[in-house]
Amino acid sequence: MANKKNNFEAELKELEDIVTKLEDGNVPLADALDQFKAGVALARNLEKELTAAQETVAKLVNPDGSTQQMDPQNAGTPDDND
Repeated sequence: MANKKNNFEAELKELEDIVTKLEDGNVPLADALDQFKAGVALARNLEKELTAAQETVAKLVNPDGSTQQMDPQNAGTPDDND
């Protein structure tokens, strides 16, 4: 599995490689289960990173230094956080 030094793209590539191996079907069952577990862990980590990135992008800084939080699911409607 990926170590903490890997970036998002490297972890995504690792997940893609796991999926490809499992789709090929030429992996012994025990190995397939280990690969599946590793893939689930990678997918969860990637989802957390994407959520954090969405939240960062959705936060707006006003000229006076105050922030305004936007809903990442609906970026057109900011919520005031004064």
